[in-house]
Amino acid sequence: MASVNKQSLREEFDALKAEFDRLSAGGKMAVESRALFKAMLMLFEVLMAVFMERRTAKDSGNSSLPSSQTAKDDTATRPGAKGKGKPQNDILSGNTRTVETVQVAEVNQCGICGEDLSDTPCRGHERRTRIDIIFEKVVSHVDAQIKQCPQCQAQTKGRFPADMSGPLQYGSGIRAYVLNLLIAQMLSLKRVQQSIRTLIGMAVAEATILKYVLQLYQALEQWQQDAIEQILTLPALHVDETSLRVDRRNHWIHVCSAGDITLKFLHPKRGREAIEDIGIIPRYGGVVIHDCWASYLAYDQCDHGLCGSHLLRELTFIVDANDYAWATNMKRLLQETCATVAQRKSKKLTQREYKNLQKRYRNILTRGEKELPPIPPRQNGKRGRVAKSDAHNLWERLKNHEKAVLLFARESHVSFTNNRAERDLRMTKVKQKVSGCFRTSKYAEAWCRISSYLQTMANQGYNPLVAIQLALSGQLYADRGQ
Repeated sequence: MASVNKQSLREEFDALKAEFDRLSAGGKMAVESRALFKAMLMLFEVLMAVFMERRTAKDSGNSSLPSSQTAKDDTATRPGAKGKGKPQNDILSGNTRTVETVQVAEVNQCGICGEDLSDTPCRGHERRTRIDIIFEKVVSHVDAQIKQCPQCQAQTKGRFPADMSGPLQYGSGIRAYVLNLLIAQMLSLKRVQQSIRTLIGMAVAEATILKYVLQLYQALEQWQQDAIEQILTLPALHVDETSLRVDRRNHWIHVCSAGDITLKFLHPKRGREAIEDIGIIPRYGGVVIHDCWASYLAYDQCDHGLCGSHLLRELTFIVDANDYAWATNMKRLLQETCATVAQRKSKKLTQREYKNLQKRYRNILTRGEKELPPIPPRQNGKRGRVAKSDAHNLWERLKNHEKAVLLFARESHVSFTNNRAERDLRMTKVKQKVSGCFRTSKYAEAWCRISSYLQTMANQGYNPLVAIQLALSGQLYADRGQ
């Protein structure tokens, strides 16, 4: 039996359709037969489009599936997949010191003839360097004197420093290192304890580590409020959401990113209720860049920009599944426009170029409407949405949201993709995969706020150890000139 593939199936369908048109034009079919066969051909064309989509495998290149859920992860070999990241400002932690020594390897005699070179002046040096780490535990004891007054017999004890409230406490270096491992490096509590024990020979209690988390969470409350007010003034806002398991239930982390600010919020809901409770998008008046989710589009006080990466992946899938010419042309148009805008110093098209872009965009959709199979009419008495193929849904989205799709070419502050928000959320999935879910929402919310702060400070070039110590010591605003 001959194999059925995309090309053979379409060739057979085109031959049958041509034969039907020939018979109809020759008057060799009755009116009733023509109507029946026309409806059957229309239905078969829709079914064939759906069949092609079902037969086409989805991966990270033609859909929103992550690379971890596809058959082969090729992101590591993709050119430009790994960036160098933001440059750091080289500010070291306060409890970090560098001990540097220089030794001179003297030359006292010639290596060829043995001539004495002790009094010969040196013409230059060749240096070789070795860098190593020596772990040093610093133990500071404070002995408070206790004296008894000879007159009233009362005992008086010396005052301890303000940061030594109990018999034993850990310094800011250990606290920052623990929080860095737990939040930034996303290790589990047990692995953090093992790492600290390896360094200082003592195991920090789990309750103590969690206390440090809550202390930093509370210390960043004012920072979060200031960051929210600052992000509302920026011209473009990237938003996205992803799931997170908390107390054996599915919660959602919503991210809002703009400039060098990253804010993450935990909520048990994903949709409109969560957006209202967070309260950023309802008050925002700039451009919200997202993946065309209906909950974002419900807010019309702001402009919207659609993620071009999502559109390109979906267009790739339509080309792979049905080989539609309109999808190929639309994909090429978006890619060429993105490349042109990226090369411009102004990061946008001129008014005349934008009008030409709109004309080409609409012409492609007009030709695509003729290329797509017609949707069968709704039967009497049937309710609900009419079933459509992925190609139909994508074509309608491109038609209905033309302004949002092409906004990156008209406004210089609007990027082509929503990769900024997706990158900020990616570590959330890594956290869940490496160290598991959260048992309580209290620590999940603390992780969201602290990781938001560390990502924001990393965008400004701050070492995470320095950023944590700034927040815990109360010097965050003083050292940043605020």
